[in-house]
Amino acid sequence: MVVGYTQGTYDMFHIGHLNLIKHAKEKCDYLIVGINADELVQAYKNKTAIVPLEERMEIIAALKYVDKVVPCYTLDKKVAFKNNHFDKLFIGSDWKGNPRWAETEKEMAELGVTLEFLPYTQNTSSTMLREKLSDY
Repeated sequence: MVVGYTQGTYDMFHIGHLNLIKHAKEKCDYLIVGINADELVQAYKNKTAIVPLEERMEIIAALKYVDKVVPCYTLDKKVAFKNNHFDKLFIGSDWKGNPRWAETEKEMAELGVTLEFLPYTQNTSSTMLREKLSDY
C-alpha cells in the first residue's frame, strides 16, 4: 500500500485545493492531509487564517479523497514523516525550483520518500480570494 502525504493551510477552500488533493489521491492508496495550525500560518505567512483550524480539518476530512487529517504545527516534513510514515510527499508545481523544496526533496529521499510536484491550478488562490474580499 502506497501512503501519500500533503500539507497546507486550506483556508477558504477552493478548486485549487481540491485539484491538489484529488491528484494526490490518484497517486497513492491512502492519503494523509496535514492542516497547518492557526499559529503556524501566522508565524510563516504573517496572516491570520480566516477559517479556524478545526473547521478546516472538518472540511478536508469530508472529502472522499482523504483518508486521514492531521493538524500540523511545523513545516518540517521530517517531523511529518516521523508522525505519519508516508511513501510519497505531494506539493503543487508552483513550488518547483524553490530552494526550500529542493532541500526537502533531498531530505525525503534519504528517508525513502518520493517528492512529487502536482499541477498547480492557475487563476485561483487564497491570496486572490483575500484580495477580492478586500474590494468589498
